[in-house]
Amino acid sequence: MSSNDGKELKEKLFKDRKSGWENLSDEELEKIFRFADEYMYYLNASKTEKEIVQNSKEILIKNGFVDISEKETLNPGDKVFYVNRGRCLYAAVIGTDNTENGFKIVAAHCDSPRIDLKQNPLYEENGLGMLKTHYYGGIKKYQWTNIPLSIHGTVVKSDGEKVNICIGENETDPIFTISDLLPHLAQEQMERKLKDGVQGEELNVLMGSIPYDCDEVSERVKLNILKLLNDRYGIKEVDFISSEIELVPAFKAKSTGLDYSMIAGYGQDDKVCCYTGLRAILDTTYPRKTALCIITDKEEVGFNGVSGMESRIFDTFVLEILEKTGNTKSSSLYKAFSKTQALSADVDAAFNPNFAYAFEKNNTAYLGKGMSLVKYTGSRGKSGASEAPAELVAELRKIFDEANAKYQSCELGRVDKGGGGTIALTLANRGMDVVDLGVPVMGMHSPYEITSKFDVYQAYKGYRAFFNN
Repeated sequence: MSSNDGKELKEKLFKDRKSGWENLSDEELEKIFRFADEYMYYLNASKTEKEIVQNSKEILIKNGFVDISEKETLNPGDKVFYVNRGRCLYAAVIGTDNTENGFKIVAAHCDSPRIDLKQNPLYEENGLGMLKTHYYGGIKKYQWTNIPLSIHGTVVKSDGEKVNICIGENETDPIFTISDLLPHLAQEQMERKLKDGVQGEELNVLMGSIPYDCDEVSERVKLNILKLLNDRYGIKEVDFISSEIELVPAFKAKSTGLDYSMIAGYGQDDKVCCYTGLRAILDTTYPRKTALCIITDKEEVGFNGVSGMESRIFDTFVLEILEKTGNTKSSSLYKAFSKTQALSADVDAAFNPNFAYAFEKNNTAYLGKGMSLVKYTGSRGKSGASEAPAELVAELRKIFDEANAKYQSCELGRVDKGGGGTIALTLANRGMDVVDLGVPVMGMHSPYEITSKFDVYQAYKGYRAFFNN
């Protein structure tokens, strides 16, 4: 057999593992970079789950979506949304098929690992005003020290007044930080295991140091900080009890690499899939099956609670769609779910050459090779996994190939090295066929995560093709 025959056979039978950047046209490159710029703008304006939902809602309204409560009936092409407590959002484009015959769902989550304030956070210690915190989600705690942090959140007073807080994002704002111990005095600390290098109760935030100008009162630094907050926001210490305040990295999302090929930014897990799913449904007009874009909360802590994917408020939204399209039988919801295809739009770990031992190179995601398709998640013996049926995966392969949306199949690291779960499990428990499909992320759950602009754009193309197929 000639060398040409061997090359042809290999090209025919082997899986394509080339970088997605190869052989791109100038037009395609321009689309990728323009989309990335728009995504980074969205990311910088949307650090928290409430900001993601509010900004996404405004984008939907500008593109012709209306609150579902404004519609008495729903017809093909109608565009509606519903916001659940400001923390999650469901958007739909009504399809030409009967809604009882199922939906096409792209479901992402908008919460990211962060630092939350405790209910009684403010205290004074040796002339410094400090905030007590409780971290949210799976973090390496040491990564959150000595970096610039901004404060985002809402305070609800006892009379119902809501006060929004955002400090640290504007150039003229102060930032906040959690100070680590200097290496000269850290011999004892450095004997700890890495996971305990900085402990949860040591994640205390520096808030201020100027005492209130009155020698006759105690805790003068704390008093001065409360006065500044009261002057600016009209709040008192007791109002922290009914607040939702988060500290997130004050870094801006920026292009990364001399070739501008990557994006570094906080919260790309999973805001990258929120944005690409949102953009995909904006480009969906008269789909065959009704398209649903979900932006949900609480995935990082088990997707429970009233705003998580376990919440039956999502079911209520779907029931309203069914009723307003003429499907009022009690069994309609379960019939629709049993005929639904869903993409759990969540990120996967991208290969990191600095820590190659954690990855099984033949079954890992790589930056710049397209979307990450994960047939099952879970840990160890697939514990806690939802495994996608081969039929669904085969159908998606056909859709993506026809749309020229590049993808790669992968797992989260080596067997028994770790693992993780996604909202695929709760979607599958409702009776849907579901697979995880997202964007590879390097440095996941760190304050500054990295994605490839190529992969981000492929996710948008893939979700769009899925909705419109």
